[in-house]
Amino acid sequence: MRKRMLTPVSSSRWAGSVTKASHDQWALARRCQAAHIQNLEAGIGMLRHRLSLPIGQRGSKRTPGGYRSRQEWHAKSRRLGVLADRQTAAVSDWRTGRVRVVRGGKRILNSLHHLDEAGLTKAGWRERWEAERWFLSADGESGKRYGNETIRVSPDGGVSIRLPAPLARLANAPHGRYVLTSKVHFPHRGNEWADRIEANRAVAYRIHLDVTKGRWYLTASWQLSPTKTVPVEAALADGVIGVDTNTDHLAAWRLDTHGNPIGHPRRFFYDLGGSADHRDAQVRHALTRLLNWAKTCGVRAIAIEDLDFQAEKTREKHGRKRRFRQLISGMPTGRLRARLTSMADATGIAIIAVDPAYTSRWGAQHWQKPLTGKTRKTTRHDAASIAIGRRAQGHPIRRRTAPPRDDQSDRHGHRTVQARPESLGREEPRPRIPGPRPGVVSPDAARTRATRTPKTVRDVRSDQEWVQDSLLLTDQERFLGPWSE
Repeated sequence: MRKRMLTPVSSSRWAGSVTKASHDQWALARRCQAAHIQNLEAGIGMLRHRLSLPIGQRGSKRTPGGYRSRQEWHAKSRRLGVLADRQTAAVSDWRTGRVRVVRGGKRILNSLHHLDEAGLTKAGWRERWEAERWFLSADGESGKRYGNETIRVSPDGGVSIRLPAPLARLANAPHGRYVLTSKVHFPHRGNEWADRIEANRAVAYRIHLDVTKGRWYLTASWQLSPTKTVPVEAALADGVIGVDTNTDHLAAWRLDTHGNPIGHPRRFFYDLGGSADHRDAQVRHALTRLLNWAKTCGVRAIAIEDLDFQAEKTREKHGRKRRFRQLISGMPTGRLRARLTSMADATGIAIIAVDPAYTSRWGAQHWQKPLTGKTRKTTRHDAASIAIGRRAQGHPIRRRTAPPRDDQSDRHGHRTVQARPESLGREEPRPRIPGPRPGVVSPDAARTRATRTPKTVRDVRSDQEWVQDSLLLTDQERFLGPWSE
Protein backbone atom coordinates (compact mmCIF):
# COMPACT_ATOMS: atom_id res chain seq x y z
CA MET A 1 0.00 0.00 0.00
CA ARG A 2 2.73 2.48 0.92
CA LYS A 3 4.66 1.61 -2.24
CA ARG A 4 1.58 2.21 -4.39
CA MET A 5 1.12 5.63 -2.81
CA LEU A 6 4.73 6.66 -3.47
CA THR A 7 5.01 5.28 -6.99
CA PRO A 8 3.04 8.08 -8.80
CA VAL A 9 5.21 10.84 -7.26
CA SER A 10 8.54 9.07 -7.84
CA SER A 11 8.92 5.70 -9.55
CA SER A 12 8.39 2.08 -8.78
CA ARG A 13 12.07 1.46 -8.00
CA TRP A 14 12.50 4.50 -5.76
CA ALA A 15 9.23 3.75 -3.97
CA GLY A 16 10.47 0.22 -3.32
CA SER A 17 13.79 1.55 -1.97
CA VAL A 18 12.12 4.02 0.39
CA THR A 19 9.56 1.57 1.72
CA LYS A 20 12.18 -1.16 2.15
CA ALA A 21 14.44 1.11 4.21
CA SER A 22 11.61 2.08 6.55
CA HIS A 23 10.37 -1.49 6.75
CA ASP A 24 13.84 -2.74 7.71
CA GLN A 25 13.98 -0.20 10.55
CA TRP A 26 10.54 -1.24 11.74
CA ALA A 27 11.49 -4.93 11.64
CA LEU A 28 14.68 -4.24 13.59
CA ALA A 29 12.70 -2.33 16.21
CA ARG A 30 10.26 -5.24 16.50
CA ARG A 31 13.09 -7.70 17.08
CA CYS A 32 14.60 -5.44 19.73
CA GLN A 33 11.19 -5.10 21.35
CA ALA A 34 10.81 -8.88 21.53
CA ALA A 35 14.28 -9.22 23.06
CA HIS A 36 13.41 -6.52 25.63
CA ILE A 37 10.26 -8.38 26.65
CA GLN A 38 12.23 -11.60 26.99
CA ASN A 39 14.80 -9.92 29.24
CA LEU A 40 12.05 -8.46 31.40
CA GLU A 41 10.41 -11.86 31.79
CA ALA A 42 13.73 -13.43 32.78
CA GLY A 43 14.34 -10.73 35.38
CA ILE A 44 10.84 -11.01 36.81
CA GLY A 45 11.12 -14.78 37.06
CA MET A 46 14.45 -14.55 38.89
CA LEU A 47 13.16 -11.91 41.28
CA ARG A 48 10.09 -13.96 42.16
CA HIS A 49 12.22 -17.03 42.76
CA ARG A 50 14.67 -15.27 45.08
CA LEU A 51 11.92 -13.42 46.93
CA SER A 52 10.16 -16.74 47.63
CA LEU A 53 13.24 -18.13 49.42
CA PRO A 54 14.06 -17.45 53.07
CA ILE A 55 16.48 -14.60 53.75
CA GLY A 56 20.07 -15.81 53.85
CA GLN A 57 19.45 -19.17 52.20
CA ARG A 58 22.42 -20.35 50.18
CA GLY A 59 22.07 -21.06 46.49
CA SER A 60 23.56 -23.65 44.18
CA LYS A 61 25.82 -23.40 41.15
CA ARG A 62 22.86 -23.03 38.80
CA THR A 63 20.39 -21.00 40.84
CA PRO A 64 21.11 -18.19 43.33
CA GLY A 65 19.69 -18.33 46.82
CA GLY A 66 17.71 -15.87 48.89
CA TYR A 67 18.68 -12.28 49.57
CA ARG A 68 21.16 -11.49 52.31
CA SER A 69 19.21 -8.97 54.34
CA ARG A 70 15.72 -7.68 54.91
CA GLN A 71 16.60 -4.32 53.34
CA GLU A 72 17.75 -6.00 50.12
CA TRP A 73 14.61 -8.13 50.03
CA HIS A 74 12.47 -5.00 50.34
CA ALA A 75 14.39 -3.16 47.59
CA LYS A 76 14.08 -6.13 45.22
CA SER A 77 10.36 -6.42 45.91
CA ARG A 78 9.95 -2.80 44.79
CA ARG A 79 12.04 -3.48 41.70
CA LEU A 80 9.76 -6.41 40.88
CA GLY A 81 6.86 -3.97 40.64
CA VAL A 82 8.86 -1.66 38.37
CA LEU A 83 9.77 -4.48 36.00
CA ALA A 84 6.19 -5.74 35.98
CA ASP A 85 4.97 -2.29 34.89
CA ARG A 86 7.60 -2.15 32.15
CA GLN A 87 6.59 -5.59 30.93
CA THR A 88 2.93 -4.61 30.79
CA ALA A 89 3.71 -1.53 28.70
CA ALA A 90 6.08 -3.44 26.39
CA VAL A 91 3.58 -6.26 25.82
CA SER A 92 0.84 -3.71 25.07
CA ASP A 93 3.04 -2.03 22.44
CA TRP A 94 3.92 -5.42 20.98
CA ARG A 95 0.30 -6.45 20.57
CA THR A 96 -0.67 -3.16 18.92
CA GLY A 97 2.43 -3.17 16.68
CA ARG A 98 3.75 0.13 18.02
CA VAL A 99 7.50 0.70 17.86
CA ARG A 100 9.73 3.72 18.54
CA VAL A 101 12.14 4.47 15.71
CA VAL A 102 14.44 7.49 15.53
CA ARG A 103 15.64 8.13 12.01
CA GLY A 104 19.26 9.11 12.34
CA GLY A 105 19.87 7.48 15.71
CA LYS A 106 18.85 8.09 19.29
CA ARG A 107 22.42 8.89 20.34
CA ILE A 108 22.71 11.87 17.99
CA LEU A 109 19.26 13.06 18.99
CA ASN A 110 20.15 13.04 22.70
CA SER A 111 23.44 14.83 22.06
CA LEU A 112 21.39 17.91 21.15
CA HIS A 113 20.81 18.46 24.89
CA HIS A 114 24.53 18.05 25.70
CA LEU A 115 26.33 19.96 22.96
CA ASP A 116 29.20 21.03 25.21
CA GLU A 117 29.95 17.46 26.28
CA ALA A 118 29.74 16.24 22.67
CA GLY A 119 31.99 19.07 21.47
CA LEU A 120 29.47 20.27 18.87
CA THR A 121 27.79 23.49 17.96
CA LYS A 122 24.16 23.84 17.01
CA ALA A 123 25.07 24.09 13.31
CA GLY A 124 27.49 21.16 13.54
CA TRP A 125 24.87 19.02 15.23
CA ARG A 126 22.32 19.93 12.56
CA GLU A 127 24.77 18.93 9.82
CA ARG A 128 25.44 15.53 11.40
CA TRP A 129 21.74 14.98 12.06
CA GLU A 130 20.76 15.64 8.46
CA ALA A 131 23.67 13.59 7.11
CA GLU A 132 22.54 10.55 9.07
CA ARG A 133 19.07 10.90 7.54
CA TRP A 134 20.35 11.52 3.99
CA PHE A 135 21.11 8.43 2.00
CA LEU A 136 20.28 6.79 -1.31
CA SER A 137 19.87 3.04 -1.53
CA ALA A 138 18.69 0.72 -4.26
CA ASP A 139 18.46 -3.06 -4.40
CA GLY A 140 20.01 -4.95 -7.28
CA GLU A 141 18.19 -6.70 -10.11
CA SER A 142 19.65 -9.73 -11.82
CA GLY A 143 19.51 -9.48 -15.59
CA LYS A 144 19.69 -5.69 -15.67
CA ARG A 145 22.80 -3.96 -16.97
CA TYR A 146 25.58 -4.13 -14.34
CA GLY A 147 23.13 -5.67 -11.87
CA ASN A 148 21.28 -2.47 -10.88
CA GLU A 149 19.03 -0.21 -12.92
CA THR A 150 18.50 2.56 -10.32
CA ILE A 151 22.12 3.14 -9.21
CA ARG A 152 24.45 1.84 -11.89
CA VAL A 153 28.21 1.50 -11.47
CA SER A 154 30.26 0.65 -14.54
CA PRO A 155 33.43 -1.46 -14.43
CA ASP A 156 35.61 1.67 -14.70
CA GLY A 157 33.97 3.17 -11.57
CA GLY A 158 31.50 5.56 -13.20
CA VAL A 159 28.29 6.13 -11.22
CA SER A 160 24.93 7.10 -12.73
CA ILE A 161 21.56 7.48 -11.01
CA ARG A 162 18.17 6.99 -12.63
CA LEU A 163 16.15 10.02 -11.56
CA PRO A 164 12.42 9.78 -10.80
CA ALA A 165 9.95 11.41 -13.19
CA PRO A 166 9.49 14.66 -11.17
CA LEU A 167 13.27 15.24 -11.28
CA ALA A 168 13.87 14.20 -14.89
CA ARG A 169 14.71 17.80 -15.83
CA LEU A 170 17.93 17.56 -13.77
CA ALA A 171 19.33 14.70 -15.84
CA ASN A 172 22.65 15.27 -17.62
CA ALA A 173 22.61 12.02 -19.60
CA PRO A 174 20.11 10.24 -21.84
CA HIS A 175 17.17 8.20 -20.49
CA GLY A 176 16.76 10.42 -17.42
CA ARG A 177 20.06 9.52 -15.80
CA TYR A 178 22.38 11.72 -13.77
CA VAL A 179 26.09 10.89 -14.05
CA LEU A 180 28.41 11.79 -11.18
CA THR A 181 31.76 13.36 -11.94
CA SER A 182 33.64 11.28 -9.34
CA LYS A 183 34.46 7.64 -9.80
CA VAL A 184 34.49 4.90 -7.16
CA HIS A 185 36.95 2.17 -6.34
CA PHE A 186 36.41 -0.94 -4.20
CA PRO A 187 39.65 -2.00 -2.50
CA HIS A 188 37.89 -4.79 -0.59
CA ARG A 189 36.60 -7.65 -2.76
CA GLY A 190 36.85 -5.56 -5.87
CA ASN A 191 37.45 -8.61 -8.05
CA GLU A 192 34.26 -10.28 -6.84
CA TRP A 193 32.29 -7.09 -7.50
CA ALA A 194 33.73 -6.82 -11.01
CA ASP A 195 32.82 -10.43 -11.78
CA ARG A 196 29.24 -9.89 -10.66
CA ILE A 197 28.56 -6.74 -12.66
CA GLU A 198 30.16 -8.24 -15.77
CA ALA A 199 27.69 -11.12 -15.46
CA ASN A 200 24.79 -8.67 -14.77
CA ARG A 201 24.14 -10.19 -11.36
CA ALA A 202 22.30 -8.24 -8.65
CA VAL A 203 24.35 -5.75 -6.60
CA ALA A 204 22.78 -3.35 -4.06
CA TYR A 205 24.26 0.13 -3.50
CA ARG A 206 24.01 2.76 -0.78
CA ILE A 207 25.32 6.33 -1.00
CA HIS A 208 25.83 8.29 2.24
CA LEU A 209 27.81 11.28 3.57
CA ASP A 210 30.45 11.10 6.30
CA VAL A 211 30.44 14.54 7.95
CA THR A 212 33.57 14.02 10.06
CA LYS A 213 35.67 13.14 6.99
CA GLY A 214 33.77 15.30 4.53
CA ARG A 215 33.41 12.49 1.99
CA TRP A 216 30.66 10.70 0.16
CA TYR A 217 30.82 6.90 0.23
CA LEU A 218 29.20 4.28 -1.96
CA THR A 219 28.76 0.85 -0.44
CA ALA A 220 28.12 -2.24 -2.55
CA SER A 221 26.59 -5.43 -1.18
CA TRP A 222 25.34 -8.67 -2.61
CA GLN A 223 24.05 -12.00 -1.38
CA LEU A 224 26.20 -15.07 -1.70
CA SER A 225 24.69 -18.31 -2.86
CA PRO A 226 24.38 -20.89 -0.09
CA THR A 227 27.20 -23.38 -0.02
CA LYS A 228 26.74 -27.10 0.33
CA THR A 229 27.06 -28.57 3.78
CA VAL A 230 30.31 -30.48 4.23
CA PRO A 231 30.20 -33.73 6.26
CA VAL A 232 31.95 -33.53 9.59
CA GLU A 233 34.27 -36.41 8.71
CA ALA A 234 35.46 -34.62 5.57
CA ALA A 235 35.94 -31.33 7.43
CA LEU A 236 38.03 -33.01 10.16
CA ALA A 237 40.17 -35.01 7.74
CA ASP A 238 43.11 -32.58 8.10
CA GLY A 239 42.68 -31.80 11.79
CA VAL A 240 40.94 -28.92 13.48
CA ILE A 241 41.73 -25.59 15.14
CA GLY A 242 40.12 -25.12 18.55
CA VAL A 243 39.25 -21.52 19.44
CA ASP A 244 38.49 -20.24 22.94
CA THR A 245 36.61 -16.92 22.99
CA ASN A 246 37.62 -14.31 25.57
CA THR A 247 36.92 -10.66 26.24
CA ASP A 248 40.10 -9.35 24.59
CA HIS A 249 41.53 -12.16 22.44
CA LEU A 250 40.93 -15.48 20.71
CA ALA A 251 43.08 -18.37 21.94
CA ALA A 252 43.62 -20.98 19.22
CA TRP A 253 45.58 -24.22 18.95
CA ARG A 254 45.88 -26.62 16.03
CA LEU A 255 45.12 -30.32 16.65
CA ASP A 256 45.89 -33.32 14.45
CA THR A 257 43.38 -36.01 13.56
CA HIS A 258 44.09 -37.85 16.84
CA GLY A 259 43.39 -34.80 19.02
CA ASN A 260 47.02 -34.00 19.85
CA PRO A 261 48.17 -30.34 19.81
CA ILE A 262 50.63 -29.38 17.08
CA GLY A 263 53.07 -26.49 17.26
CA HIS A 264 52.51 -23.51 19.50
CA PRO A 265 49.27 -21.78 20.50
CA ARG A 266 48.21 -18.59 18.75
CA ARG A 267 46.43 -15.56 20.16
CA PHE A 268 44.49 -13.00 18.14
CA PHE A 269 43.84 -9.86 20.15
CA TYR A 270 41.12 -7.24 19.65
CA ASP A 271 39.99 -4.11 21.48
CA LEU A 272 36.27 -3.77 22.20
CA GLY A 273 36.46 -0.16 23.35
CA GLY A 274 35.22 2.83 21.41
CA SER A 275 32.43 3.09 18.89
CA ALA A 276 30.44 0.24 17.36
CA ASP A 277 32.26 0.59 14.05
CA HIS A 278 35.62 0.31 15.82
CA ARG A 279 34.53 -2.81 17.71
CA ASP A 280 33.21 -4.39 14.55
CA ALA A 281 36.46 -3.65 12.72
CA GLN A 282 38.51 -5.13 15.56
CA VAL A 283 36.51 -8.37 15.54
CA ARG A 284 36.70 -8.60 11.76
CA HIS A 285 40.47 -8.08 11.80
CA ALA A 286 41.00 -10.79 14.43
CA LEU A 287 38.84 -13.25 12.48
CA THR A 288 40.71 -12.45 9.27
CA ARG A 289 44.03 -13.35 10.90
CA LEU A 290 42.52 -16.54 12.30
CA LEU A 291 41.20 -17.64 8.89
CA ASN A 292 44.51 -16.79 7.17
CA TRP A 293 46.37 -18.93 9.70
CA ALA A 294 43.91 -21.79 9.14
CA LYS A 295 44.47 -21.62 5.37
CA THR A 296 48.25 -21.57 5.89
CA CYS A 297 48.06 -24.69 8.06
CA GLY A 298 45.82 -26.49 5.57
CA VAL A 299 43.05 -27.02 8.14
CA ARG A 300 39.49 -27.05 6.83
CA ALA A 301 37.60 -26.86 10.15
CA ILE A 302 37.50 -24.46 13.09
CA ALA A 303 35.84 -25.47 16.37
CA ILE A 304 34.33 -22.72 18.50
CA GLU A 305 32.14 -22.68 21.59
CA ASP A 306 28.42 -22.17 21.13
CA LEU A 307 28.21 -19.42 23.74
CA ASP A 308 25.00 -17.54 24.51
CA PHE A 309 24.85 -15.27 27.56
CA GLN A 310 21.41 -13.81 26.93
CA ALA A 311 19.96 -15.57 29.98
CA GLU A 312 23.01 -14.86 32.14
CA LYS A 313 23.34 -11.09 31.66
CA THR A 314 20.40 -10.14 33.85
CA ARG A 315 21.47 -8.34 36.99
CA GLU A 316 18.73 -10.08 38.95
CA LYS A 317 20.79 -13.29 38.86
CA HIS A 318 24.26 -11.79 39.40
CA GLY A 319 23.37 -8.55 41.16
CA ARG A 320 26.47 -8.27 43.33
CA LYS A 321 28.86 -9.73 40.77
CA ARG A 322 29.21 -6.58 38.71
CA ARG A 323 32.61 -7.48 37.28
CA PHE A 324 31.30 -10.89 36.18
CA ARG A 325 28.30 -9.27 34.46
CA GLN A 326 30.62 -6.83 32.71
CA LEU A 327 32.83 -9.74 31.67
CA ILE A 328 30.10 -11.76 29.98
CA SER A 329 28.46 -8.64 28.54
CA GLY A 330 31.73 -7.60 26.91
CA MET A 331 32.23 -10.88 25.05
CA PRO A 332 30.99 -10.41 21.47
CA THR A 333 29.55 -13.91 21.17
CA GLY A 334 26.71 -13.18 18.77
CA ARG A 335 28.63 -10.76 16.55
CA LEU A 336 31.72 -12.97 16.49
CA ARG A 337 29.74 -16.11 15.61
CA ALA A 338 27.88 -14.36 12.79
CA ARG A 339 31.04 -12.76 11.43
CA LEU A 340 33.05 -15.96 11.59
CA THR A 341 30.34 -17.95 9.83
CA SER A 342 30.01 -15.50 6.96
CA MET A 343 33.77 -14.99 6.54
CA ALA A 344 34.58 -18.68 6.74
CA ASP A 345 31.94 -19.47 4.14
CA ALA A 346 33.86 -17.40 1.59
CA THR A 347 37.14 -19.22 2.36
CA GLY A 348 35.73 -22.76 2.31
CA ILE A 349 36.43 -23.45 6.00
CA ALA A 350 33.79 -25.26 8.05
CA ILE A 351 32.73 -23.95 11.47
CA ILE A 352 31.88 -26.52 14.16
CA ALA A 353 29.99 -25.27 17.24
CA VAL A 354 30.54 -27.40 20.36
CA ASP A 355 29.07 -27.47 23.83
CA PRO A 356 31.03 -25.04 26.07
CA ALA A 357 30.39 -26.96 29.29
CA TYR A 358 33.53 -27.44 31.42
CA THR A 359 35.95 -26.80 28.55
CA SER A 360 38.01 -24.29 30.53
CA ARG A 361 38.03 -26.37 33.72
CA TRP A 362 38.88 -29.73 32.16
CA GLY A 363 41.33 -28.17 29.73
CA ALA A 364 43.27 -26.59 32.58
CA GLN A 365 43.07 -29.80 34.59
CA HIS A 366 44.34 -32.18 31.92
CA TRP A 367 46.35 -30.10 29.43
CA GLN A 368 47.75 -26.94 30.96
CA LYS A 369 50.48 -28.45 33.16
CA PRO A 370 51.73 -31.14 30.70
CA LEU A 371 52.14 -28.55 27.92
CA THR A 372 53.95 -25.98 30.07
CA GLY A 373 57.73 -26.00 29.75
CA LYS A 374 60.76 -23.78 30.17
CA THR A 375 60.26 -22.08 26.80
CA ARG A 376 56.45 -22.10 26.68
CA LYS A 377 53.89 -21.07 29.26
CA THR A 378 50.48 -22.54 28.52
CA THR A 379 47.59 -20.47 29.81
CA ARG A 380 44.18 -21.64 30.86
CA HIS A 381 42.68 -20.28 27.65
CA ASP A 382 45.19 -22.21 25.50
CA ALA A 383 44.28 -25.42 27.31
CA ALA A 384 40.59 -24.66 26.80
CA SER A 385 41.13 -24.39 23.04
CA ILE A 386 42.53 -27.95 23.07
CA ALA A 387 39.46 -29.17 24.94
CA ILE A 388 37.18 -27.46 22.41
CA GLY A 389 39.01 -29.01 19.46
CA ARG A 390 38.97 -32.52 20.96
CA ARG A 391 35.26 -32.26 21.70
CA ALA A 392 34.61 -31.28 18.08
CA GLN A 393 36.56 -34.35 16.93
CA GLY A 394 34.61 -36.64 19.22
CA HIS A 395 37.58 -37.40 21.50
CA PRO A 396 37.25 -37.21 25.28
CA ILE A 397 38.97 -34.25 26.88
CA ARG A 398 40.74 -36.47 29.41
CA ARG A 399 44.42 -36.90 28.65
CA ARG A 400 46.04 -40.35 28.92
CA THR A 401 47.86 -40.62 32.23
CA ALA A 402 51.13 -42.47 32.76
CA PRO A 403 50.54 -46.19 33.51
CA PRO A 404 52.14 -48.10 36.42
CA ARG A 405 55.63 -49.49 36.04
CA ASP A 406 54.41 -53.05 35.64
CA ASP A 407 52.36 -52.12 32.59
CA GLN A 408 55.45 -50.67 30.90
CA SER A 409 57.26 -54.02 30.81
CA ASP A 410 57.40 -56.29 27.80
CA ARG A 411 55.01 -58.72 29.43
CA HIS A 412 52.05 -56.34 29.45
CA GLY A 413 53.08 -53.73 26.92
CA HIS A 414 52.78 -49.98 27.07
CA ARG A 415 49.28 -48.58 27.35
CA THR A 416 48.64 -46.17 24.48
CA VAL A 417 44.85 -46.12 24.13
CA GLN A 418 42.61 -43.29 25.29
CA ALA A 419 39.67 -43.76 27.60
CA ARG A 420 36.78 -45.30 25.65
CA PRO A 421 33.48 -43.42 25.37
CA GLU A 422 31.64 -46.00 27.47
CA SER A 423 34.14 -45.72 30.36
CA LEU A 424 32.61 -44.17 33.46
CA GLY A 425 34.20 -40.93 34.58
CA ARG A 426 36.47 -40.70 31.55
CA GLU A 427 36.29 -36.90 31.52
CA GLU A 428 38.01 -36.59 34.89
CA PRO A 429 40.52 -38.51 36.99
CA ARG A 430 39.26 -41.02 39.47
CA PRO A 431 39.07 -39.35 42.88
CA ARG A 432 41.21 -40.83 45.61
CA ILE A 433 39.45 -41.14 48.95
CA PRO A 434 41.96 -40.94 51.81
CA GLY A 435 41.78 -43.41 54.66
CA PRO A 436 40.26 -46.88 54.81
CA ARG A 437 37.44 -47.58 52.42
CA PRO A 438 34.17 -48.34 54.19
CA GLY A 439 32.94 -51.89 54.01
CA VAL A 440 36.30 -53.27 52.87
CA VAL A 441 38.50 -55.36 55.18
CA SER A 442 42.17 -55.76 54.41
CA PRO A 443 43.23 -59.39 53.75
CA ASP A 444 46.02 -59.04 56.30
CA ALA A 445 43.81 -57.57 58.99
CA ALA A 446 43.47 -60.78 61.01
CA ARG A 447 47.20 -61.55 60.94
CA THR A 448 48.04 -57.94 61.82
CA ARG A 449 45.79 -58.04 64.87
CA ALA A 450 47.22 -61.41 65.95
CA THR A 451 50.90 -60.46 65.66
CA ARG A 452 50.65 -56.86 66.78
CA THR A 453 52.85 -55.99 69.76
CA PRO A 454 50.63 -55.10 72.72
CA LYS A 455 50.91 -51.60 74.08
CA THR A 456 50.47 -52.79 77.71
CA VAL A 457 52.90 -55.01 79.65
CA ARG A 458 51.39 -58.37 80.41
CA ASP A 459 52.54 -61.03 82.90
CA VAL A 460 54.68 -63.75 81.37
CA ARG A 461 52.97 -66.26 83.62
CA SER A 462 49.87 -66.34 81.60
CA ASP A 463 47.62 -69.22 80.82
CA GLN A 464 47.69 -68.25 77.14
CA GLU A 465 48.36 -71.28 74.94
CA TRP A 466 50.77 -71.00 72.05
CA VAL A 467 49.79 -72.59 68.76
CA GLN A 468 52.58 -73.41 66.31
CA ASP A 469 51.89 -72.60 62.67
CA SER A 470 52.09 -75.58 60.36
CA LEU A 471 54.03 -73.52 57.81
CA LEU A 472 56.85 -73.03 60.28
CA LEU A 473 57.06 -76.75 60.95
CA THR A 474 57.33 -77.42 57.28
CA ASP A 475 60.19 -74.94 57.00
CA GLN A 476 61.99 -76.63 59.91
CA GLU A 477 61.63 -80.02 58.29
CA ARG A 478 63.03 -78.61 55.07
CA PHE A 479 66.18 -77.14 56.65
CA LEU A 480 66.82 -79.41 59.66
CA GLY A 481 65.50 -82.68 58.40
CA PRO A 482 62.77 -84.92 59.85
CA TRP A 483 62.38 -85.23 63.62
CA SER A 484 63.76 -88.39 65.15
CA GLU A 485 62.39 -90.17 68.16
